[in-house]
Amino acid sequence: MQVLSMLILIDGYNLIKQSDSLRRYDRKSLEAGRKALIARLVEYEKKKSHSITVVFDGGNSDWIDEGRDKEGKINIIYSRYGERADDVIKRIAAQTMGEVIVVSSDREISSFVTKLGKTPLTSPEFETIINQAIRLPSRLISTIQKNESHETQFKKKGPAKRLPRAKRKAQAKINKL
Repeated sequence: MQVLSMLILIDGYNLIKQSDSLRRYDRKSLEAGRKALIARLVEYEKKKSHSITVVFDGGNSDWIDEGRDKEGKINIIYSRYGERADDVIKRIAAQTMGEVIVVSSDREISSFVTKLGKTPLTSPEFETIINQAIRLPSRLISTIQKNESHETQFKKKGPAKRLPRAKRKAQAKINKL
């Protein structure tokens, strides 16, 4: 089992298909869509320094083993012949100890990782987080996050207004993004 501080595990094609800005690259070619996503993830990683792994379907490749690549500090995995990226994501999420955020709008993946105690995040939500991080200087982002959490503490009163513990833990992980 692999132990990391925080791993962001991304369903690559799901994120591309859900994104208005990345979808236009994907219309040109799958490779253009992948390159645009990876370029954006490299930029995000430079700002946030999280461990990021993006998984793509290997398609009709003849790979017996998974294809692996690296761009900057971004780990890229292509599923092997006959295996879906969803299966690779589930396997990695199950084998990784520590904080894992799985980015996919696929309900099957979301429910699977929730059962594992990991945090699911939809592709549009993650794209919003990436866009905010890339546009704003990192000092400003941390100040905004502190202010948002400070405001939330004073708006809600009493245990009846508090989110369930599991949702609070998931939100705490997402706030680290």
